[in-house]
Amino acid sequence: MTTNADTGLKGEEIAARYFLSIGYDIRGRNVRVGHDEIDIIAHDPVDDVIVFAEVKSRSKLLEDFPPELGLDWRKKQCLIHAARAWVNRYHYDRGYRMDLVSVVGGRVTGHLKELDWD
Repeated sequence: MTTNADTGLKGEEIAARYFLSIGYDIRGRNVRVGHDEIDIIAHDPVDDVIVFAEVKSRSKLLEDFPPELGLDWRKKQCLIHAARAWVNRYHYDRGYRMDLVSVVGGRVTGHLKELDWD
């Protein structure tokens, strides 16, 4: 039986391979910043920004609950906090954004760039 943790880890692996396939450079995975974690840190060479990515995975598509709905207000705040802490820790003074990658059934089904935080 596959656990939610297994699905999440597989989803993060699939998302990392997806990023590589579109030319991103992976800078870190499962990066802990204080009590928070960033699933993937990558560099987008087209926009020349660091991407802090949250990965939401499902083993199968649930019609009423796509992976994107798993990114609730609390998780968004944790990602914002972790990204800002990382930027401060490494004195990073260039552009960055926060993205969401959705994985369902072993494949990327969505990549939302520059998440809307309102």
